[in-house]
Amino acid sequence: MRLALKLAQRGYGATSPNPMVGAVLVRGGRVIGRGWHHRAGLPHAEIEALLDAQKRGHSACGATLYVTLEPCSTHGRTPPCTEAIMAAGIRRVVIGATDPNPQHVGRAFKILRRAGIEVAHGILADECTRLNEAFNHWIVHSTPFVTVKAAMTLDGKIATASGESKWITGKQSRAMGMKLREGADAILVGVNTILADDPSLTFRPTKRTKVQKQLRRIVLDSMARTPLKARVVSDELAHLTTIVVSRNAPKNRVAALAKRTNVLVAPLTGKMPVPLLDLHWLLKKLGKENVTSLLVEGGGETNGSFLLNGLAQRVAFFYAPKILGGSDSRKGVAGNGVTKLSDALRLRDVEWQKAGDDLAMTALVGADKI
Repeated sequence: MRLALKLAQRGYGATSPNPMVGAVLVRGGRVIGRGWHHRAGLPHAEIEALLDAQKRGHSACGATLYVTLEPCSTHGRTPPCTEAIMAAGIRRVVIGATDPNPQHVGRAFKILRRAGIEVAHGILADECTRLNEAFNHWIVHSTPFVTVKAAMTLDGKIATASGESKWITGKQSRAMGMKLREGADAILVGVNTILADDPSLTFRPTKRTKVQKQLRRIVLDSMARTPLKARVVSDELAHLTTIVVSRNAPKNRVAALAKRTNVLVAPLTGKMPVPLLDLHWLLKKLGKENVTSLLVEGGGETNGSFLLNGLAQRVAFFYAPKILGGSDSRKGVAGNGVTKLSDALRLRDVEWQKAGDDLAMTALVGADKI
């Protein structure tokens, strides 16, 4: 199963909206086939392992199949893997995580057992489930798994009072941040980040990167203030940019942006005089468009909007050994905050990692649930 997990990880950043899955075929104590899901629409891991065994001149009849996720049992882009498993004469199937889809969970177990195949499940279940935390959340809630990422000083500042922010953290932190982009379907910022930094918001592969991809770029811009010369509007990837505006945005500005990018008019929520874009509505819409994983790299107000309104599932904070101080320095998480310590946002499953001179902290947000 550990080998199957390593194989599954090779699909990182490439399989969405499908999960990452690895499979290993074993017979007589020897690995006779291995495979992983490469991309949505291509064969699933189980089929790849069967094909690998065939290429090596091995029959899968009587073999044991180890797979990180419950095999699919319904027709989708590809036929059910349960049918292929039964047709191959596999004797035993060892499964890591169960299918998170409430309509399918445990169905493959019953189908395989009825066919006389021995089934064991829950092997390295935690690792297998964590592997697909974004997919699991999306398939259950129909909204993207949201990670809020920020690079800040030890006192929680992401920029000076004048907006200077490059570079607070070092190369290793930035490489880890790019790895997060590799695994995401879309990246989101607020318009103030566009105005201050004019970022490209792209995934920049390295020599070691196997995945060639481009992210959807989403800008929260209720009044359509994004400049037409901004990179996300004027570069060759402008067709991947969505500017989210409100009905109050100047029509001429919206029309100009719509000629170069996708413009989405979102409803407003909250009371006047400062109503905000309805982020819950936006997440529902993105979920319907198969965005399973959303990386928020906004400024403090955008980060605060997701975190303090219960819309984020994970944080990835990078801390540099620097202190800015000053009441006007830009905070990593802004917004109204809480008035009582007991209302503070709780994090769990906290993990710390050295990144050069920096510290990287990742954690899940809120209650223990998918």
